[in-house]
Formats: sequence, C-alpha cells, structure tokens
Amino acid sequence: MISINIEKKIKTYQGQRILKVSGEFKSESITKIHGPSGAGKSTFLKVIAGFIQPEQGNITVNNNAWLDTVSKISLSPQKRMAGFVFQDYALFPNMTVKEHLEYATADNEWIKHLLEIGKLETLTTHKPQYLSGGQQQRLAILRALATKPQVLLMDEPFSALDPENKLALITELKLIFQELKTTVFIVSHNPQELDGIAADGAILSELYINN
Repeated sequence: MISINIEKKIKTYQGQRILKVSGEFKSESITKIHGPSGAGKSTFLKVIAGFIQPEQGNITVNNNAWLDTVSKISLSPQKRMAGFVFQDYALFPNMTVKEHLEYATADNEWIKHLLEIGKLETLTTHKPQYLSGGQQQRLAILRALATKPQVLLMDEPFSALDPENKLALITELKLIFQELKTTVFIVSHNPQELDGIAADGAILSELYINN
C-alpha cells in the first residue's frame, strides 16, 4: 500500500497555487493521472520520486516512510529507488543505448530482454542523437525498468509512439508490471490509451489533478 498526502506550491499561468493530493494506492496497482495543463501532474510524480520537496505532507510505501515533513524525514531519490520516465526522456547524450541500461543494472539477461521489448536490440551502439523520438522514448522506459523498481513513475511515456508501437509496448509492459509486482503511476493526456495496460485481475484506477 502506498499512502500519499502532500501539499506543494506550484506556479501556474494563473499565478501561484497549491497542489494538494491525498489518497491510498494498493500495491501492484496502476494509476492513470490526468488533468489540465499546469495542474501539477509532473510535479506530483517528482515529489513521489524525491526530486522535489513539498511544503508539507507524507508518503508511506509498504509501511516505510519516504517522506514525513513533521518528523523531517525525506529519503533521497537513490534510497527511494523509484523508476522514472521523464517527459523529455532525460537521456545521456554520450551514452549508447546499451550503456544506458548497463548504467542501471549489471544483469545482462535482463538488459537483453528489455532491448527486445523495446525493439532496440539492433541499435545497441547508437547514441540518442541517432534515434528517432519514439526510439528515445522507448529507451527512457527501458532504463526506468532496468532496476526492476517496485514503484514506477511515468510522465507521458507514449506520446512519441505511433499506434502500432504503442500497442506492442503496452502489451509487453503489462506482463513486466505483473512479473515485477510494480506499482505504477502514469501521467497521460489521453488516459483512454492506457485502458489495456493492466494485466487481468490487476487494479487500474484514475487520479484527476486540477488545482
């Protein structure tokens, strides 16, 4: 179980507002996050990951306190070990496809499996500048999965993919989430595209953010 109750000041086109999110999310569930532009969806993911500190709140993951502003607890991103897929991919320009995954894990069999899932097995020596937008996006997803995270945070992870590649990747991700028993939060401007991402019996829920 993941329990989240946070408040964070954010700047919007309408001025400064308070992002407030409170809820409980079952382990191994997949939560689709949507809402208007500027509402704080990406900020919410970064707060969970530990990249951004909220003014107040708490985050508890499987009875472990990741954040408690009253008790002054805030685990570093390295200790939280959440997988994160950035909206702008955040790839390393001087690393090849394979080096991105090797940076995250030494498990060669897992790396091989991820490359096959992302259809990047023939591009292992390519650097990001020689990849298409869709290939870069797939690499960003694979890198986030390389550590086999228990919590995975994805910010618009399929925006650059054509329908065929998107469907194929979602089909594979569904199996990986089930295998790793990962709890997933996905920001999407089109939450309907995620209707098939949960394995049979998995919990698929929605979180609407509008502050």
